[in-house]
Amino acid sequence: MSEPMNSVGFDLDMTLADTRAGIAAVYDEVSRHMGVFIDSAAVVARLGPPLEWELANWLPPEEIAGAAAFFRSLYPSIAVPVTVPMPGAREAVEAVRRGGGRVVVVTGKNARDAASTVEFLGLDVDEVAGSVFGAAKGPALMSFGASAYVGDHVADIEAARAGGVVSVAVATGLYPRGELHDHGADVVLGDLTEFTEWFDGWRTPASLV
Repeated sequence: MSEPMNSVGFDLDMTLADTRAGIAAVYDEVSRHMGVFIDSAAVVARLGPPLEWELANWLPPEEIAGAAAFFRSLYPSIAVPVTVPMPGAREAVEAVRRGGGRVVVVTGKNARDAASTVEFLGLDVDEVAGSVFGAAKGPALMSFGASAYVGDHVADIEAARAGGVVSVAVATGLYPRGELHDHGADVVLGDLTEFTEWFDGWRTPASLV
């Protein structure tokens, strides 16, 4: 008897959740508060890496910690309420549930804001692991028992490799299909509207477990 290949990990920003409007609004507030120019449109075009990494593009090192704390203090009231699900997100989570699997969200966003976002969107997930990026997501995927990880960033492909799971890339973020394929994704989808068909063909049928 084998373990079912049904449990799936998902990235959050630009995979399950379109957070661009909210994140841009928070960055605009940080810009005003810190008195420094931040191109929020450029920021949301490359979502994925940790907050502090992005802030380093706009602020001197000694100001990053304070700016990050201010950003996080604003996020629940400004960003979460204007977040919307990515096309197919709800259906993708439901497909995993229907197939007998569990769902974990593994994201670079801090756990509090990630959990609040998931709750606001009404997504039925089992766990949320936050503040991890790239290969650092691997241990969370392994401890959860995921068999696949879905994300929009090339670093999510590294995460899947580190976790020993199938890498499913969606071309809904910075990287187009070709680049995701070239970076080694096992599966490349246009967006999550294509996930259910793929998952239903890939998962282990209960009768074989």
